[in-house]
Amino acid sequence: MKKTLTTIAAAFIMITSFSAFAAETANPLKNLESAKIVTTYLEATTLGSVDMNKFLFSDDFEYRNTANGDSFNKREYTNFLKAHKGIKFDCETAYEILDQSGQACVAKATMKFANFTRVDYITLSQSSEGWKVSKVVTSYPGE
Repeated sequence: MKKTLTTIAAAFIMITSFSAFAAETANPLKNLESAKIVTTYLEATTLGSVDMNKFLFSDDFEYRNTANGDSFNKREYTNFLKAHKGIKFDCETAYEILDQSGQACVAKATMKFANFTRVDYITLSQSSEGWKVSKVVTSYPGE
């Protein structure tokens, strides 16, 4: 009887341990370079690909639009992106890494639409969780 209880207890501990590991989702962006994180951001904003959003943005993420003064936090911005899931913008995109030093990176993404151009200045920070987008400032040159 004592052996049966020990076996059941051991099985229970193993099952709860395995389910705890299974519940934790591995971050597929953790070991990527900053340039790939910028590409993933562009896929989220211009192609409606939202699968990586929970890994892409830092907890203290801030989005600002200089044209109208709007400002959004991580939850608000990811909800906006989620509402536009699958919508593909008809624009040409390009980006460049402006500066990267240590655990900080600044990139510039340009989205050329038929009638206007949108420029996002993207700040990334690196932590033990990998590179994350921490701030985006959007401007519309020529307007």
